[in-house]
Amino acid sequence: MLPPGLAAQPVDRATHHRLVTLHPAARTVVRLMVGACSCDLVRARHQDPREDERHHRERHRRAAVGREDVLAALERHRRGAGTPAPAGGWPRALAAFVAEHARNAGPTLYLLRFETETVGVPPPKEPPRRVRAAEVVRSPETWLVEGVAVVVER
Repeated sequence: MLPPGLAAQPVDRATHHRLVTLHPAARTVVRLMVGACSCDLVRARHQDPREDERHHRERHRRAAVGREDVLAALERHRRGAGTPAPAGGWPRALAAFVAEHARNAGPTLYLLRFETETVGVPPPKEPPRRVRAAEVVRSPETWLVEGVAVVVER
């Protein structure tokens, strides 16, 4: 069901419990990844890899993350660079997967958040917004906003 190059990785137990409170019907909580990083799903890679790394360093600096954690995050991001994007790009492939999943598995929660190894991010304070799968497919670049939980329904 996942597009080639996309992987689902189970989250840790504490994250699982926090996110299930946002969508109690959930039984499985996973992190979607391209390579070892998720950013390709929401942000096109810059032609110059140094620009992507600057972006990552700045995000980690604002999160007050130590140098070792920044280097580990950059290495994970680099591992995703070797995964070719599908026709239409990763956001479109993700949107197609999300719509298919809503049709087959029912309402599903998605949450885009910036997280690091050492700085956890609490779940959003607002209740999840609800959208239809068709809306996700129509706007693959904008349906998922950082920090906003979204339940996608058929």
